[in-house]
Amino acid sequence: MTRTSSSSSDRGAGAVGGVALAAPPEQPARRASLGRRVSVQIGRKVVAALVVLWGAATVAFFAQTALPGDRATVILNIRAGQAQVRTPAELAQINEQYGLHRPLIVQYFDYLGGLVRGDFGTSYQQFRPVTAIIGEQLGATVILSLTAILFAWVLMVVWVTLTAGRGPKLGAVGSTVDVFAAGLPAYWLGIILLLVFALGLRWFPVLSGSGVDGLILPALTLAIPLAGFMAQSTRTEFERALDQPFVLSARMRGMGDWGIRLRHVLRHAVIPAVTLSGWALGATLSGAVIVESIFNRPGIGSVLVSAVNSQDLPVVVGIVTLVAVVYVVANLLVDIVYTLVDPRLELS
Repeated sequence: MTRTSSSSSDRGAGAVGGVALAAPPEQPARRASLGRRVSVQIGRKVVAALVVLWGAATVAFFAQTALPGDRATVILNIRAGQAQVRTPAELAQINEQYGLHRPLIVQYFDYLGGLVRGDFGTSYQQFRPVTAIIGEQLGATVILSLTAILFAWVLMVVWVTLTAGRGPKLGAVGSTVDVFAAGLPAYWLGIILLLVFALGLRWFPVLSGSGVDGLILPALTLAIPLAGFMAQSTRTEFERALDQPFVLSARMRGMGDWGIRLRHVLRHAVIPAVTLSGWALGATLSGAVIVESIFNRPGIGSVLVSAVNSQDLPVVVGIVTLVAVVYVVANLLVDIVYTLVDPRLELS
């Protein structure tokens, strides 16, 4: 009886030939399960992004068809530079050229197919592919957007590091400035910066052009509100991180206040700002439309203004669709990176 009990005990412990075997490891199974969950989560995000893009493209297409008037007549009037009565032969030629004689559903699927291939159509005014028109000016806008994001990060880090966790009075001042900066409209801020630093102090050119010195004021116009948004989310995390045990440990090791803030606290506090960076890229691209007009900079902003004034719908829709794509793709990439770096953020 004792031997039977002992044998049962050995089998329960995984003993073979008198040698105890370790229990089968569970870690690989857990990793495989986590990997599957992460893959499913990323797949959902990709599908959601595609649905958003499809929705944006659909709205852009039907917005064109909902405008009053005959599209063929509009195209001919744009080319002629004046409105006049068109003959049926002229209208038939334009309808054939742009496929406007086909059923609306066929035009819609042709439009979606063109977007998948990167074809936004042909400009009514310039008779060139929209992608070529946008591509000529996109580089200047991208440089402006990236510079604005860089400035926003610098402003946010300096301001939050200086004011967060410094006591209730300075903290209140910091929070108030965050909210005020985030609410500044770009068109108003741009005009103020132009009046003070270009016309008043003459530190920068009035017409920005494409030079480096003409990039500062437009980038600051986009960066200051963005820095306010990021500072609001970063400040809370910064103050929370100051109360963590690793801060006390660093102080006990003799590290100074600035070293603790910059080397330890800041890297824990900027996670919300990193998340906002995906949104910021799309926001600065769309905000560049206004800023480029104020400072007379080259870019897709000037192209969009010209296209709206001339009713060049393919160019307008192309730029709007491009901004939507940047918004969605940038946020998708940020979400995917976060899911891969720490799946618990998405799967908890």
